[in-house]
Amino acid sequence: MTYQATTISSARQFVRAELDAGTVIHLWLKSRRPGETAQISVEVDGTGLQHVDTSRATEFEFSKVVLSRGGSAELTYDPNTTAVSVIYAFHPARVQNEGIRVLQHSAENAPPALSDGYHFRPPFGWMNDPNGFGRFGGQVHLFYQHYPHSLRWNTMHWGHAVSNDYVHWRHLPVFLFPSDDLSQRDDGRGGAFSGSAIAWAGQGGEGIRIFYTEQVRDRKPEEQIQLSAISRDSLSAEPSAVILPERPGGLDLTLDFRDPYVFKGPDGRWKMLLGSRDKAGGVILLYETLNSAGADGWAFLGTLHRENRYGMTAAECPCMVPLGDAGASETRWALIFGLLTSRDAKTGRRNMTSVTVGRFDGQSFTPELEQELDFGSDAYAFQAFVDDGGPVGIAWLANWTDVSKKEDFQTAMTLPRRVLWDGTAVLTPPVEGVNALRHAELDRTRLAAGERLPFENGAVEIELDLSSPGAAFELRFDHPDMDLAVRLNGEGLEILFGDRTGKASPRYLAAAARPSTVRVFVDAGSIEVFADNGRWTGTKRLPTFMGVKAAQLFQGIGSIAGARVWQLKL
Repeated sequence: MTYQATTISSARQFVRAELDAGTVIHLWLKSRRPGETAQISVEVDGTGLQHVDTSRATEFEFSKVVLSRGGSAELTYDPNTTAVSVIYAFHPARVQNEGIRVLQHSAENAPPALSDGYHFRPPFGWMNDPNGFGRFGGQVHLFYQHYPHSLRWNTMHWGHAVSNDYVHWRHLPVFLFPSDDLSQRDDGRGGAFSGSAIAWAGQGGEGIRIFYTEQVRDRKPEEQIQLSAISRDSLSAEPSAVILPERPGGLDLTLDFRDPYVFKGPDGRWKMLLGSRDKAGGVILLYETLNSAGADGWAFLGTLHRENRYGMTAAECPCMVPLGDAGASETRWALIFGLLTSRDAKTGRRNMTSVTVGRFDGQSFTPELEQELDFGSDAYAFQAFVDDGGPVGIAWLANWTDVSKKEDFQTAMTLPRRVLWDGTAVLTPPVEGVNALRHAELDRTRLAAGERLPFENGAVEIELDLSSPGAAFELRFDHPDMDLAVRLNGEGLEILFGDRTGKASPRYLAAAARPSTVRVFVDAGSIEVFADNGRWTGTKRLPTFMGVKAAQLFQGIGSIAGARVWQLKL
């Protein structure tokens, strides 16, 4: 399936592509003015097949076209009367391997124009929390919070992509849509909020069952309820059913009641975690069902965990994974969740993520130790599942503190990470597949000697071996728009960041860290630091996509026993 750019001729706009019979086209359009009709005409080889029209002028309306014949397809519309958000095409029999083909998007939802970049980004529109991260049908599926029509948060959909290695992704059709009522307006009243997914097996095949929160602002008595849906083709969700219509009573909970995470407990039963809040702080609620498919019968077991420090409000996006054999009594479990609106008074960081390790018997959780997931704080809404080789997770590479209602906000996902247990701490190193990104080796001697090392572009990996644990150094990056460095000294490991506006920045510090190895990934719009195989992990979103030009050691040349630098490329 091939396609070509949109062209404009007089008052008409044309989108042309060579498409096979059976190709599905998804498109969103709306009228430029109330009371007028927006229309797109679809023809193949000069024969008209369908007209798609709408009188909606407040929000883009979704339409689906299936081509009964193949050939030179042409979609035509008048841009004076018809606004188009996005048009993409795919063949259902091949889309899992090929992905969708975006034929047109608007300037308002355009992805960043990057010549290189290796982090996951949506093909258009806004993205935040990862959802339903898991392996289904032999492929890794990543769903995510998505608004297709601009680069700002609004009515939530679920975007979708698949991968064979966690690194190279293929974009699939929009998977889950908000309710019809919410879809008709662009007022951000709610939508299909965050959730999770499990394998589904039913009559006629296998697929995916998803769980998610439906949010409707000012709905009475509940703004947030829990729904579930199945997908038989792993491409789109069927109609949803309500599984939890209300919060548990007697706990004095606020309206926060969201982000269902479903997993198998040590007793083999399906468990569900939900994030909430009471007057004292954030709480995580535990549910269970005896239904082997997880379809219904969810019963409230109690409050699993509480966190009321750092001025946080709700606990968000909880997930829980075993750090070993899930059925073994000695296995520890990692409970991971976001601390919404939290602020660390020592560093000024906001919206942190906690990892609590303890024993879980399927009914109650006994904490044993706690640590922070990411000292950079830009790895939010972390979601993990147990794959071959143990748990793997991914997070939204951003922080709600940076989000503006007035400015566009393009974002990405972190590198996927293993979730490991060394007996004393949780480690989150990048998955092994990131090694395949190493396109060319740039250096083994110059950086360690203190020379300025120029980069071909800003997509690089730097691996440092220190002469002794905690050996001090400062690695500075030459960035056209900001001050950026990684420093290790007696205070700990730190990402130094300044945007040159004079505004004070939080300190991104792993206090008292004394690593022996440090691995740094720089990309357009981000830096990720992994020390001692992810014992300390720090992620920082960078506010522009300009690439780092060079790196140089300014302190601690003798601290570096070895340094290797690679150019990275998808």
